[in-house]
Amino acid sequence: MRVTAEQIDALLPQTQCGQCSYGGCMPYAKAIVQGEAINRCPPGGVNTLSALASLMNKLLSEPEKAVIASQAKPPLQALVRTDECIGCTKCIQACPVDAIVGAAKQLHVVLSSECTGCGLCVSPCPVDCIDMLELANPSYQPAKARQRFNAKQTRLQKLKAAVAIEQINDKALSAKRAYIQAAIERVKNKNPL
Repeated sequence: MRVTAEQIDALLPQTQCGQCSYGGCMPYAKAIVQGEAINRCPPGGVNTLSALASLMNKLLSEPEKAVIASQAKPPLQALVRTDECIGCTKCIQACPVDAIVGAAKQLHVVLSSECTGCGLCVSPCPVDCIDMLELANPSYQPAKARQRFNAKQTRLQKLKAAVAIEQINDKALSAKRAYIQAAIERVKNKNPL
């Protein structure tokens, strides 16, 4: 029986953090199906690595277990220090699961039940007002995080398509204006006043 990316994705922690060097858990799952290493998920730790190895019917070496164990981190959650937030929205854009809400020049808040602790919101913050807090247990639901990630990706793709269509329309409009202007110039040159 061939293992599918969906089966692998179901075992991943759904932090969508990119620490595996892929753009989310599903792209990483697809890479595993294509034969790449299965030991690139620090948030999942040894338990996820063991589950992946079992699913893939592979044996894990002790060095592989040791490497992933050394990279493992406790569950984290972002916290915006609200008195320092300038409302730039860079953290909102960086969050892969839309766990940060707010608006431009308004206070931003992390939805604690949705935050996967990926930490992608920290580095874009120009005023360094986001802390990553350690938790005893993750507070998010992996299946819901997967849905939120997929919803954001779909929204971003639609936005990108809309921008592309707008650019095509702008080019077409510019071409029409140039054609009309050229026609006006031709008429002026034939009939000088």
